[in-house]
Amino acid sequence: MAEYKSTVNITQTSFPMKANLPVTEPERMKLWEGFGFYNGVFKRPGAPKYVLHDGPPFANGDIHMGTALNKILKDIIVKYQGLNGHDAPYVPGWDCHGMPIEHKVVEKLGSKAKTMTKVEIRKECKDYAEKFLNRQRDEFKRLGILGDFNHPYMTMDPTYELAIVKAFQQMLSEGYVTRRLRPIHWCPVCKTALAEAEVEYADHDSIAVTVAFPAKQLPAGVFPNTPLDKLSFLIWTTTPWTLPANLGISVHPDFEYVTVKKGEQYYVVAKTLLSSVAEMCGWADGDYQIIDEVMGQKLDRALARHPFIDQDSLLMVGAHVTADAGTGLVHTAPGHGREDYEIGMKYNLPVYSPVDEAGRYDARVKEFEGMSIWKANPLVVEKLKGLGRLLSEKTIRHSYPNCWRSKNPIIFRATAQWFVELDHKDLRKKCLEEINQVQWVPSWGKDRIHNMVEGRADWCISRQRSWGVPITAVYCKTCGKVVIDPALTKATIDLIQTQGLDGWFQHKAQDVLPKGHQCSCGSNEFVKEEDILDVWFESGVSHMAVLGTREELAWPANLYLEGGDQHRGWFQHALWTGVALKGHAPFKTVLTHGWVLDAQGKAMHKSAGNAIDPMDLMKQYGADVLRLFVSSEDYTEDVSVGTEMLTRMSEAYRRIRNTFRFILGNLSDFDPKQHRVDPKDFLPIDRWAFIESQKTLVSLSEAYRQFQFTKVFHELDYFFSVTLSAGYFDILKDRLYTFEANSQSRRAAQTVLYDVLKSYVIAVAPILSFTAEEIWQSLPDNFKPANEKSVFDSRWVSQKFEEDAALAQDWQSIFSAKKAVSKALESLRQAKTIGSSLEGEVVLYTESEHLKKVLQKNLADLRYYFLVSKVELKDGEAPADAIPSEDAALKLKTVARKSNGQKCARCWNYYDQLGPEVADLCHRCGPVVQKLQPVTEG
Repeated sequence: MAEYKSTVNITQTSFPMKANLPVTEPERMKLWEGFGFYNGVFKRPGAPKYVLHDGPPFANGDIHMGTALNKILKDIIVKYQGLNGHDAPYVPGWDCHGMPIEHKVVEKLGSKAKTMTKVEIRKECKDYAEKFLNRQRDEFKRLGILGDFNHPYMTMDPTYELAIVKAFQQMLSEGYVTRRLRPIHWCPVCKTALAEAEVEYADHDSIAVTVAFPAKQLPAGVFPNTPLDKLSFLIWTTTPWTLPANLGISVHPDFEYVTVKKGEQYYVVAKTLLSSVAEMCGWADGDYQIIDEVMGQKLDRALARHPFIDQDSLLMVGAHVTADAGTGLVHTAPGHGREDYEIGMKYNLPVYSPVDEAGRYDARVKEFEGMSIWKANPLVVEKLKGLGRLLSEKTIRHSYPNCWRSKNPIIFRATAQWFVELDHKDLRKKCLEEINQVQWVPSWGKDRIHNMVEGRADWCISRQRSWGVPITAVYCKTCGKVVIDPALTKATIDLIQTQGLDGWFQHKAQDVLPKGHQCSCGSNEFVKEEDILDVWFESGVSHMAVLGTREELAWPANLYLEGGDQHRGWFQHALWTGVALKGHAPFKTVLTHGWVLDAQGKAMHKSAGNAIDPMDLMKQYGADVLRLFVSSEDYTEDVSVGTEMLTRMSEAYRRIRNTFRFILGNLSDFDPKQHRVDPKDFLPIDRWAFIESQKTLVSLSEAYRQFQFTKVFHELDYFFSVTLSAGYFDILKDRLYTFEANSQSRRAAQTVLYDVLKSYVIAVAPILSFTAEEIWQSLPDNFKPANEKSVFDSRWVSQKFEEDAALAQDWQSIFSAKKAVSKALESLRQAKTIGSSLEGEVVLYTESEHLKKVLQKNLADLRYYFLVSKVELKDGEAPADAIPSEDAALKLKTVARKSNGQKCARCWNYYDQLGPEVADLCHRCGPVVQKLQPVTEG
């Protein structure tokens, strides 16, 4: 038998089967560096802009899996938009100020920090932030992220800091910012105010007590049958430590209140809560009786005595009182609660908070002076017990606010702070209107942020730290009035422009105030504020500092994309400031993703030992496998990740890679300018494959546009694995390998492969960025324009096509029949009657007229479609040993048997007769080999 291997069309490509991504991906990064892609990519002047504004991560540690998910999602979107023809700049950002960084620096400095100036500590913080910014930048690049990493935005950049100061000054001058004494979230550990977005909730054990406040004075006609000297108002609280700050008791105007006699004492409680109060206090049925009743409104301005301090407690009516727990009478300390403060203001009570910044009682509470409120809590209870004022005591576990940084319980504490007035100039109303104009993905995000904006009480923007942008304001030392003066604003901005933020800390108030400035109260003594701004204000105005200053960007952004917790964080603060400063939301679309969990669905924490370092995954799998995994998951929900999942994803990656390798290998002798075949000359299967590829491209583009990356993944996986590999390629191999190299039918197949290659290397590039670039660099020069040095220089490629429903239905029937034939052949394989399917032949019987018509039309080629050596189609009833198809709708039965034909030595198909051109070759291979034989000279 002759050797015909040299006559077969052998595949050739430099694109390797083994990816070795951990090694090859850094090589692509060097290539991108050389291309200038870290100075920005997708710079398309004149094209429509698409701006994804990056939410800045803290520059205070290495990236984690949540950061990786976030950045990969952003990168997929930007790359799709850029490849789709948009001018799509991506400017990464970093949040460089605030407590997380200062906390780490002060911790590292130890006792030395107490001897350092603010400016010195700020220098240490800046160095720390720069260190981790550079580290994170390298880690993001390793994930395959492209963007202007050489010119990122940083909240500690002088130009950004100046933009923050300008935004603050504008909001201050327009009345959006005020300084007031009121209770705010306070962390005694960090010794600073907290915004709502910096508060977490966790289970906490509290002492719940029922306390008797002796009655002192009642409005006329109230409780006529109850002796005043034996009457007490019962309150219930879970914060006994706030009782030293009590100034009042709140009741609901529309609740019925009763006096209850228990022994020789009388107590006031809400009637609807009497039974639960009795149970709480251990009163047995029959041991107490109702004496008098009155509506809450009638108790307005009654007086009680504090249970252990020589002062009165004022009865007030307020709708905030509820009947879901307690006694229906609410202990009110205006310096330690939001609703307490609001009703206290209504009744002109002082904002009294005898607790210092470390959570210790000050000199106004002599008995517990210098003691932590937490340590004093049980001592207050013991004091009440000793005075006979304690009617019940119980430890309860409930959800309690904690500091996001220290993870310790926080308190409400009244201090003079700076606030954004959320209802000034109808700001809240305008924000709610803007929410309706934004696209929220997923849609539930709209309701979530709407409820948060609608229900938010305030925004405290002052922090008692060093590392950040100072609150550039001056107020009167005598009366506290804030100075609003254009000259002060100009002097402040000039100072920051020339000396930076440190200049603010190094100058006095008189240095920026107009000469001779005097307060309306007559004082000429002023205080220059040295608290810093809330980091949410800093990042919240990034739309002004970045979108509003960089010419390659635009305001508003097309997209903000962050985790679901940012409805109360970055999204919300950008909304407040955007509407206040520019009248509109700074974003057109907001997309949120879930948390990253471990394989068991638990939150990842280093302390729990279940955290996965993305950089470790780079060493094991490479970035493209992780990127493919991200695309495969429903990011709108929490995403679980583990090594087993990534190993499975490696298989999906391998399928896609090998499909590209097959295409590249079979195009080694194809020149698109010389060999391209017009689609009208395609064989039916080529036309089917071409239409399927174009239909899938349209669907992929729409899925990318709609941020449906899971759909992108599944459609790609199906197209590469089923449509191409198991469908088209399985049938195509015979034609590609054995037909004459320059035959029209082979060139037609190569034309389809070429179009698929050029379209799909771009279609996968947003996700498989490193691999797409590797493929692009493997393309022959005549496959790509000279100016497209990278896959990211190219554009999304799709061609016009016409749907052909009849053709699609025919091929669906053929592939279904092929599956039935394969099942029938399998029994011969298992019996070792045949090895290759080419050794078999089949006889088909069908009762379906449609299928019979399709099979008859393609009968001559069915053997090549089914990869057998003969196919017969017979009418009549199938024999008993015929194997029915699993798809009952086909009504197909197959008889399979071993072929008795002769094997072609070149294509390995079996025929009844070989020759005549070459004795051991079939009628297809013989002419090809004869044409390839060298001509000998005679």
